[in-house]
Amino acid sequence: LVLEVVLTFILMFVILGSGLDRRAPIGFAGLAIGLTVALEAACFGPITGASMNPARSLGPALVAGIWQHQWIYWVAPIVGAQLAVIAYRQLSHGFRDIQ
Repeated sequence: LVLEVVLTFILMFVILGSGLDRRAPIGFAGLAIGLTVALEAACFGPITGASMNPARSLGPALVAGIWQHQWIYWVAPIVGAQLAVIAYRQLSHGFRDIQ
Protein backbone atom coordinates (compact mmCIF):
# COMPACT_ATOMS: atom_id res chain seq x y z
CA LEU A 1 0.00 0.00 0.00
CA VAL A 2 2.71 2.46 0.99
CA LEU A 3 4.79 1.80 -2.12
CA GLU A 4 1.78 2.32 -4.40
CA VAL A 5 1.05 5.62 -2.60
CA VAL A 6 4.66 6.72 -3.11
CA LEU A 7 4.68 5.71 -6.80
CA THR A 8 1.48 7.64 -7.48
CA PHE A 9 2.77 10.61 -5.46
CA ILE A 10 5.91 10.78 -7.61
CA LEU A 11 3.96 10.42 -10.86
CA MET A 12 1.42 13.09 -9.91
CA PHE A 13 4.16 15.43 -8.71
CA VAL A 14 5.92 15.09 -12.08
CA ILE A 15 2.63 15.72 -13.91
CA LEU A 16 1.99 18.86 -11.90
CA GLY A 17 5.54 20.15 -12.29
CA SER A 18 6.06 19.39 -15.96
CA GLY A 19 2.56 19.57 -17.40
CA LEU A 20 0.85 22.38 -15.53
CA ASP A 21 3.57 24.70 -14.30
CA ARG A 22 4.28 27.65 -16.60
CA ARG A 23 7.95 27.54 -15.68
CA ALA A 24 8.39 24.08 -17.20
CA PRO A 25 9.85 23.95 -20.72
CA ILE A 26 7.25 23.53 -23.47
CA GLY A 27 7.14 19.98 -24.76
CA PHE A 28 8.90 18.58 -21.70
CA ALA A 29 5.83 17.08 -20.03
CA GLY A 30 5.46 14.03 -22.28
CA LEU A 31 9.07 13.01 -21.85
CA ALA A 32 9.08 13.59 -18.09
CA ILE A 33 5.82 11.74 -17.50
CA GLY A 34 6.71 8.89 -19.86
CA LEU A 35 10.11 8.35 -18.27
CA THR A 36 8.57 8.45 -14.80
CA VAL A 37 6.01 5.79 -15.67
CA ALA A 38 8.63 3.65 -17.42
CA LEU A 39 11.13 3.85 -14.55
CA GLU A 40 8.51 3.18 -11.89
CA ALA A 41 7.11 0.22 -13.83
CA ALA A 42 10.56 -1.22 -14.51
CA CYS A 43 11.82 -0.80 -10.95
CA PHE A 44 8.71 -1.55 -8.92
CA GLY A 45 6.43 -3.44 -11.30
CA PRO A 46 7.75 -6.82 -10.17
CA ILE A 47 7.09 -5.87 -6.53
CA THR A 48 3.65 -4.22 -6.59
CA GLY A 49 2.52 -4.21 -10.20
CA ALA A 50 3.17 -0.44 -10.29
CA SER A 51 -0.47 0.32 -11.02
CA MET A 52 -0.48 4.08 -10.27
CA ASN A 53 -4.00 4.24 -11.71
CA PRO A 54 -7.20 2.50 -10.54
CA ALA A 55 -8.38 1.97 -14.13
CA ARG A 56 -5.13 0.17 -14.94
CA SER A 57 -5.91 -2.37 -12.23
CA LEU A 58 -9.61 -2.73 -12.96
CA GLY A 59 -9.22 -4.24 -16.45
CA PRO A 60 -7.01 -7.18 -15.50
CA ALA A 61 -9.12 -7.82 -12.38
CA LEU A 62 -12.30 -7.95 -14.47
CA VAL A 63 -10.80 -10.29 -17.05
CA ALA A 64 -9.16 -12.60 -14.52
CA GLY A 65 -11.95 -12.39 -11.96
CA ILE A 66 -9.44 -11.83 -9.19
CA TRP A 67 -10.56 -9.21 -6.68
CA GLN A 68 -8.23 -10.07 -3.81
CA HIS A 69 -6.33 -6.97 -2.61
CA GLN A 70 -8.00 -4.85 -5.32
CA TRP A 71 -8.81 -2.18 -2.74
CA ILE A 72 -5.09 -1.35 -2.48
CA TYR A 73 -5.02 -0.34 -6.14
CA TRP A 74 -8.01 1.95 -5.63
CA VAL A 75 -7.06 3.57 -2.33
CA ALA A 76 -3.32 4.05 -2.89
CA PRO A 77 -3.49 6.10 -6.13
CA ILE A 78 -6.17 8.38 -4.73
CA VAL A 79 -4.20 9.00 -1.53
CA GLY A 80 -0.91 9.41 -3.41
CA ALA A 81 -2.39 11.91 -5.87
CA GLN A 82 -4.00 13.95 -3.11
CA LEU A 83 -0.75 14.06 -1.14
CA ALA A 84 1.13 15.16 -4.27
CA VAL A 85 -1.29 18.03 -4.88
CA ILE A 86 -1.00 19.15 -1.25
CA ALA A 87 2.81 19.00 -1.40
CA TYR A 88 2.95 20.79 -4.76
CA ARG A 89 0.67 23.55 -3.53
CA GLN A 90 2.89 24.08 -0.51
CA LEU A 91 6.06 24.12 -2.59
CA SER A 92 4.67 26.31 -5.37
CA HIS A 93 2.84 28.73 -3.07
CA GLY A 94 -0.73 27.87 -4.03
CA PHE A 95 -0.45 27.24 -7.79
CA ARG A 96 0.11 30.93 -8.59
CA ASP A 97 2.45 30.02 -11.45
CA ILE A 98 0.17 27.45 -13.04
CA GLN A 99 -1.96 28.29 -16.06
